[in-house]
Amino acid sequence: MSAYEERLAELGIELPDVSPPVAAYVPAVVTGSYVYTSGQLPFVSGSLPATGKVGDGHGLVPADDAKGYARTCVLNALAAVRTELGSLDRVTRIVKLVGFVASDPSFTGQPGVVNGASELLGEIFGEAGRHARSAVGVAALPLGAPVEIELVVEFA
Repeated sequence: MSAYEERLAELGIELPDVSPPVAAYVPAVVTGSYVYTSGQLPFVSGSLPATGKVGDGHGLVPADDAKGYARTCVLNALAAVRTELGSLDRVTRIVKLVGFVASDPSFTGQPGVVNGASELLGEIFGEAGRHARSAVGVAALPLGAPVEIELVVEFA
C-alpha cells in the first residue's frame, strides 16, 4: 500500500471508484508532469447526496453540509488522479484547487465551503497538499449539485 493510501486508511477514508462523466469529457488528463481533473461533483455511489443552492435559509443546502460535499468532491478528484497515475505516491504537489459553490444570492461563505476540500488535501498530503485556490460562487452547477471541485496535481 502506498504512503498516501496508508494515510487515507489512517483517516478512515477509502477512495471511491471514478465517477463516470455526465457529458462529453474525461475525468482527468495528463500532460507533462501535471494531472488536470475535470470538475468533480459530490457523487456518492452514483448519485448526489443533495441538490440546490448553498445558503442560510429554508430550502437551501447549509454551508456545513456543503463543506462536507466539497470533501466528497475532492475524493472523487483524487480517484481520477489515482486512475491516471496508478498510485497517489507519484503526487509531488497539489498545485491548484478551484471550487465552485452554487450560491444563494446572499451567500458569501464560498471560501468556508471550499475549505472542506482544502483541509482534506492538507490532512492527506501534508505540505505537498498546500495549494493555490479559487472559491467561486455561481448561479447553478450541473445536475443541481451544490459544489464542484477541480484539481491541478504535479507528479513525478
